[in-house]
Amino acid sequence: MEDVFYKNGLCFECQQCSDCCRKEPGFVYLSEDDLTKLLDWFNLKKDSFIEKYCRWVPYYDGTEVLCLNEKPNYDCIFWDNGGCSVYGARPVQCSTFPFWGFIVKDQQAWQDAAKDCPGIGKGKIHSAEEIAEKVWLTRRNEPIKKE
Repeated sequence: MEDVFYKNGLCFECQQCSDCCRKEPGFVYLSEDDLTKLLDWFNLKKDSFIEKYCRWVPYYDGTEVLCLNEKPNYDCIFWDNGGCSVYGARPVQCSTFPFWGFIVKDQQAWQDAAKDCPGIGKGKIHSAEEIAEKVWLTRRNEPIKKE
């Protein structure tokens, strides 16, 4: 493994504040695998699910990609008072947080993310291998592009 600042691991334990799922606009991109899990979770057909829970948004490469809807207050469409209503089928983007490439690129980025996430720096130590696996999962999890 390359020499990364987290070679001895990083502490993170979700504090269940739900701030990463609520209150601010954002994008939860859906890959084919993410969509398949959610379709199974709801037992819905693809077109029905997309119409009810998704939107197409501009992507950095000039295409449009599939993304979950937000509520008017910017909460994730699947957040309710008890937390994530699709926790068992949540997208890779959600399940790998905060171990995203731009957050673990260096110590400063990690500390900056900790200002908004009370779970960073607390709880269980995640190994460098586990972190690298989550970064890899997010990188290979390409969003669905509009045809």
